[in-house]
Amino acid sequence: MPCHAAIASMSLGRAAQHDLTNKLNQARKYGFKGIELFYEDIEHFASQMIGGATETNIELASKKIWKLCDERDITIICLQPFMHYEGLKDRKEHERKIEKMRFWLRLAKILRTDIIQIPSNFLPKEQITDNMDVIVSDLRQVADMGAQQTPVIRFAYESLCWGTYIDTWEACWDVIQRVDRPNFGACLDTYNICGRIYADPTSPDGMNPNADEEVEASIQRMIERIEADKVFFVQVVDAERLKQPLLPGHEFYNEDQPSRMSWSRNCRLFYGEAEEGAYLPIKRVIDAWLNDIKYEGWVSMELFNRCMAYPEADIPEQLARRGAVAWNKMVHDFGIEA
Repeated sequence: MPCHAAIASMSLGRAAQHDLTNKLNQARKYGFKGIELFYEDIEHFASQMIGGATETNIELASKKIWKLCDERDITIICLQPFMHYEGLKDRKEHERKIEKMRFWLRLAKILRTDIIQIPSNFLPKEQITDNMDVIVSDLRQVADMGAQQTPVIRFAYESLCWGTYIDTWEACWDVIQRVDRPNFGACLDTYNICGRIYADPTSPDGMNPNADEEVEASIQRMIERIEADKVFFVQVVDAERLKQPLLPGHEFYNEDQPSRMSWSRNCRLFYGEAEEGAYLPIKRVIDAWLNDIKYEGWVSMELFNRCMAYPEADIPEQLARRGAVAWNKMVHDFGIEA
């Protein structure tokens, strides 16, 4: 089961302004072969140029970031996240998103990546439709745009466990089947899978009713339905069991966010960090990916956590080191040919 490790670049849109060059140095130091690149990282890099984060400077920043990665033998596996796209009721806003996608396609070419990641929409129901025909049509539109590029740009669709309508891998896979384009596939994420069917951060024990049974049934459906060649990359991440339910009064509670989103932003952990409180059944999911579905490809040690906003200069190295430890545990546990 050949796989390569990647580490998700920290989003400077929400984290302390850690230097991108240092983050890439730490990724290289700890053996990572790829990164997921956040658009916010590019934007922040460009904001330090004369004139700020103009489109011209963002393109120039992308060229410089690619060179920094190339010098460190790091592949940019995807540009992400192209957020709040599908199903918009405001069709003028949809057209603005299409213009933005044209710009992202230019950036993808500069960055030598062939994947743009699209997370499922989590805008309020007042702003997006549940009409599957509209959702599918919107996603076909960008897939067809990507298919016209040289090389072809692929789109990795990911169901967020707090998505407004697409919040399970099953719903994500249904959309992918309906879109029916060879360059439109899945990004599978252990957090978003288990965070929806197993975990509930608002519950006293952090779990849904019948959680174990639900996970096993879902994994069996996954094995039966998912085709490995439609999985463009996977993200491996666990999460912390909270000591108190994530309800009003909790330090991570945010009335403007779904609870699973607030939990995600603050409490994700790397694979194998049980001593830190990790408790999701991600090992069972990974086993299904590797041994049953026969996935081969990029494995991203993705993380969002409150520590990413800490200003200490050694945070990038701490996270890169922890990510490398997690990857080595995976290699050992699953016999991965890295």
